[in-house]
Amino acid sequence: MKCTDGRRVALAVATALALTGTAACTSTESSGTPRKDRGTSARSLAALRSAERSTARAASARVRSTTVMGSRLSIAADGALGWGDGLTGTFTIRYTGGTTAESLRALGITSMEARYLPDAYYARMSEAFAEKTDGKHWIKYVYDDLVALGGGADFADQMRNTTPDQSVKLLLESGDVRNVGREKIAGRTATHYSGTVAVGDVADAQLKKQLQQAQVTTETVDIWVDDRNLLVKKVEKGRTGSGELTQTAYYSDYGVHVTAAKPPAADTEDFRDLLARQSTQTP
Repeated sequence: MKCTDGRRVALAVATALALTGTAACTSTESSGTPRKDRGTSARSLAALRSAERSTARAASARVRSTTVMGSRLSIAADGALGWGDGLTGTFTIRYTGGTTAESLRALGITSMEARYLPDAYYARMSEAFAEKTDGKHWIKYVYDDLVALGGGADFADQMRNTTPDQSVKLLLESGDVRNVGREKIAGRTATHYSGTVAVGDVADAQLKKQLQQAQVTTETVDIWVDDRNLLVKKVEKGRTGSGELTQTAYYSDYGVHVTAAKPPAADTEDFRDLLARQSTQTP
């Protein structure tokens, strides 16, 4: 495998796994006391604060999501995620479209299994890919090593914090949250909230930095909260340095038991070792 092929695959896999969770740009700190917002009612703010707390306390959920990054990549993910004691979860991710997906298909990769653990995540690749990595089927990404992908430490932080309550935190940074009304989501009645986050108005310094690094200027966030104050759906839309980004996610079965086993070491290739070995090869 050429060095450029390996790097492209590694980046595509890391991007897919990062986007499988919830918010593309998130804050790792509590939202704190709400600032005075331009057009958000006190009742909506109180409801969103309650949703943030309830969703965080639930500690796990089943997740179905679709993500579109312009013409570059489209993915669909289905699995369960836990966040009560570090990030854990298992997902099936399908590459459904885009130029990156076409490149991966050429390597026999149309879908993969992803396992999230507190210190790293693992991606199971295709048989064709394993033939080029001494028969190893899994790539291990240690979160702190993601700086090698060009995303920096903030990208690693986002991977550690891909939890549903992050979308609520992001919406709370909007100065114009609207209560759109009651709607049916997957058979359940939920309240729809919508708002636009302008990076220049973001009060959370860490979140603002992450948005700026992604070259985001504005992002629209829509969430649906059920009668238990739990997030059941979210849609985020924005423009990043890589183009338009749209993600839709559905959440159910809060509190579900989540496990994720570390793959066998003999069947696992470390991301760092993969790139180091390929960097010595002629492109």
